[in-house]
Amino acid sequence: MILTTTSTVDGHAATRYHGIVTAEVIIGANVFRDLFAGIRDIVGGRSGSYERPLKDARRTALDELKDEARAMGANGVIGIDFDYEVIGKNGSMLMVSASGTAVTLSGV
Repeated sequence: MILTTTSTVDGHAATRYHGIVTAEVIIGANVFRDLFAGIRDIVGGRSGSYERPLKDARRTALDELKDEARAMGANGVIGIDFDYEVIGKNGSMLMVSASGTAVTLSGV
C-alpha cells in the first residue's frame, strides 16, 4: 500500500478513484499531564514526551487509512493531509485526523 501526501505517484498512474478515506485518533488527558510533566526532558529544543504520543497517533491514523482503503479495494492513498485540534473540556485532549483519496495505482 502506497501512502503519500502528493496527488500523484511517480511511475504509477491512478487508474481508479475509490473515494475519500478518513481517520481520527484522540489522545486523552493523561497524555497532556505527562507532556507538561515531561517538559524537563527537552534537549536541543525537542521533547520526547511530546513527540512520542503524536508520532503514535499519526501512525495509528495512517493504519486506519490503509484499512479503509483496502476495504474499498484500493492499493494506495494519495493527497494525505493531517490536522491537529485541541478538543474536550479545558482542551484536555488532542485529535489527530488524517484524510486522503483511496486509489488503485498501476504497477503496484
